[in-house]
Amino acid sequence: MKNVIKLLFTMFFSAGILVSCKKDENKVYYEGGTNPALSVSSSNALVLLPANATQTALTFNWTNPNYQFNTGVSSQNVTYIMQIDTTGSNFSNPGIQEASISNNLSTSMTVKELNTYLTKLNLNENVPHNVEFRVKSVLVNNSVPLYSNVIKIVITPYLDVAVPIPPTGELYITGDGTPSNWTNAPPPAQKCTKISNTLYSYTIAFSGGGKYYKFLSTLNQWQPQYGGSSATGGDIGYNMGSGTDPDAIPTPSVAGNYKITLNFKTGKYTVEKL
Repeated sequence: MKNVIKLLFTMFFSAGILVSCKKDENKVYYEGGTNPALSVSSSNALVLLPANATQTALTFNWTNPNYQFNTGVSSQNVTYIMQIDTTGSNFSNPGIQEASISNNLSTSMTVKELNTYLTKLNLNENVPHNVEFRVKSVLVNNSVPLYSNVIKIVITPYLDVAVPIPPTGELYITGDGTPSNWTNAPPPAQKCTKISNTLYSYTIAFSGGGKYYKFLSTLNQWQPQYGGSSATGGDIGYNMGSGTDPDAIPTPSVAGNYKITLNFKTGKYTVEKL
């Protein structure tokens, strides 16, 4: 009986080894790739003008990274991401701009598109800035990223905004998170401070989470209307009168005094606890 058990154990152990070997043979291993080589149509200093908004500003080309696996060259789709940042930030700027380019090996930007990226970087208009470009290639789920060389260009942007500015030059807060509740005629005390044509702020005491607020530009009208989806800040949503109203901004979960800043140039709002 002992010999029979020993024989069966040996058979099962040997079969396990064979299965394990077959599994190892089917594994796919990443063996490397080549960083894309990036080139541009011109690296000369560039002055962007509104009159040329639809013209091509820059055209970029790059080489295939040729991702290699033990099964051969990758057949997976490669996604390329153009990254735009200011010189000295080393592409770690929280406001870094990125454009997904699917699996093409080139892309062009119009003057307006390029200016919009620089606007969202919060760069001052009519002033030359040192701007850097590089391409990041990734496979599925942003895996095994490879980065190209960096191209530097001095670019002067023009004034533009990511979100339409309040046409009246005024901005009011409204909602059940405010003293006046929901109304399209908030009292003067709920008028925001205008820092510039593209920047407004308001300080308010919130009682805690569970309530909401938005911003209006014209008294006694629900549009133009501005909102958002995050209690801590994010993209400014808007309806200038012919679209869908944006989400209402939730109040922070912790009660206290908060400063809300809306930057129409970058299209972002922030909520800071004081």
